[in-house]
Amino acid sequence: MYPHSHHQEDQPILDVRHLNVRYNGYTALENITFHLHAGERVAVVGPNGAGKSTLLKVVAGVLQPSSGDVTIFGSRPGRHVCIAYIPQRSQVDWGFPVSVADVVMMGRSAKLGPLNWPRKRDWEFVQHALETVQISDLASRQISQLSGGQQQRMFIARALAQEAELMLMDEPLTGLDTPSQEGLLDLLDTLREQNVTVMVATHDLEQAASHFDRIMLLNHRMVAFGEPHIALQTGNLLKAYGGRLRTTEDGNIVAVDDCCDEGEYDHVH
Repeated sequence: MYPHSHHQEDQPILDVRHLNVRYNGYTALENITFHLHAGERVAVVGPNGAGKSTLLKVVAGVLQPSSGDVTIFGSRPGRHVCIAYIPQRSQVDWGFPVSVADVVMMGRSAKLGPLNWPRKRDWEFVQHALETVQISDLASRQISQLSGGQQQRMFIARALAQEAELMLMDEPLTGLDTPSQEGLLDLLDTLREQNVTVMVATHDLEQAASHFDRIMLLNHRMVAFGEPHIALQTGNLLKAYGGRLRTTEDGNIVAVDDCCDEGEYDHVH
């Protein structure tokens, strides 16, 4: 295990240069280069299988790149405790016998060190995180008893307890009803106030355009990266989605993506 890395404050919170990821003869990501500013909110969009999840896992240090560099404040991801990775809910064992508070306390593990028990200060971090995401009344509940929106709030609380400065969220809005989605998007505003940088993989182009500072349009290679009105220009969408683009009767462009439920579309006005 690496020792925890100190931040080089003159370096970007995230700097990715010429990133390539290949496995079993398959190219998941090719020549990806970008950097993020502290406190920024970025959506990563693209068709199903475009490499969105792979990109987040490499930034989090879960996957190793085939080549290229990823640095957080100037050093490799595996040496930082300031990165929080929130996986897709389908990848979580919800039957595991832990409470909401237990999961949030897991965010303190890197601060505690091996064999150290949580102190009063650590539980105060947990309580404050639960209050921030508005689920403090669910602290003792087993995690399978939560709704989808509450599960996402729990993971955000874990990241806050971790004192994360860079939060990576993989499809956090998928499968949630509209009120739960709106509640999570409001919570992103709270994270911005705390200067947390957020990178979200999503298939919803309309939400990406409405709620994020910049959009990365990805299909194994970076098609575009910029403000929504630039990244989501029709030419860029055609490059990313190809034949999966449709124009509706009212002139909106929709991306038909097989990651969505039958009949569901990603909209761009």
